[in-house]
Amino acid sequence: MPWTIADIPDQTGRLALITGASSGLGLETARALANRGATVLLACRSRPRAEAARLELLTTATGPIDLIDLDLADLDSVVRAAATVADRYGHLDLLINNAGVMGVPRRLTRQGFELQFGTNHLGHFALTGALLPLLNGRPDARVVTVTSGAQYFGRLDFQDLQGERRYDRWKAYSQSKLANISFALELQRRLDAATDPSAAPDTPPPQAQVGDPSDAAPVRILSLAAHPGLARTNLQPVSLQASGSRMEALGYRLLDPLFQSAAMGALPQLFAATAPEAEPGGHYGPDQWGGLRGWPTAVRIAPAALDPDQGRRLWQVSQELVLAALPGRWP
Repeated sequence: MPWTIADIPDQTGRLALITGASSGLGLETARALANRGATVLLACRSRPRAEAARLELLTTATGPIDLIDLDLADLDSVVRAAATVADRYGHLDLLINNAGVMGVPRRLTRQGFELQFGTNHLGHFALTGALLPLLNGRPDARVVTVTSGAQYFGRLDFQDLQGERRYDRWKAYSQSKLANISFALELQRRLDAATDPSAAPDTPPPQAQVGDPSDAAPVRILSLAAHPGLARTNLQPVSLQASGSRMEALGYRLLDPLFQSAAMGALPQLFAATAPEAEPGGHYGPDQWGGLRGWPTAVRIAPAALDPDQGRRLWQVSQELVLAALPGRWP
């Protein structure tokens, strides 16, 4: 039997924050969790769009819905959002790193990072680091990071992470999605080591640095990843509008029969977020057509993301970039 939203356990009493929750996968994820009783925080860049989403969700939600202003392309906004959650609630049970940008021409975040790497990876890296203390000690606390099938084509170019020497928007997108899954796996390694150092013999003991889970008392927090396959969201039209490419527009039209709904695309991240059988460091996606569509199942991880040395290097570089951008203010 396929896993569906009907299989989501009761979420009453749980607090979930979803980035990019005003549309697409984030909106459907928020809908499913709110309909199962969770208090859902819509963490969005646009307050009007977030408010419109909140009003829509309230027509069926059985749990409260709140808004958190968050622009992942601005690390100052990330810090403010985390502080708002801490002040307003003082805890968090579920963080879903869902928001993202795709295939845009080279642009920069407010702190000067390449937009796709800065938003999709660094913004979520900084947000997770700032929110980990709120997850600490919560039963079945989880961090779910949303990647995509582009991870399989990605390469972490540590000599040019920001695309300053050469920039290809699809290579940059694939790099950011590989960074997402690499981050999710490295976070689980560090959480395991913080809870039980013997559980990760190939990982050096984590240093007590800002943003490290080792800063807090040992606790079982799960880090998982998911990808939606081919799902209809606003990413495709926004990407086409930014590029103006007629060839890409034709490609999307040809692929259209393979696209599934955003509600179906959200199932893997909902499985990772709620299913009792979801495993630490697990990666979930659609089960049909090579992961393009279907019901959620465990799916393969890009081989490059399985390299713990690369995961540690990405973590260290990301930490240095965030600390330099937010001296003394993170987390």
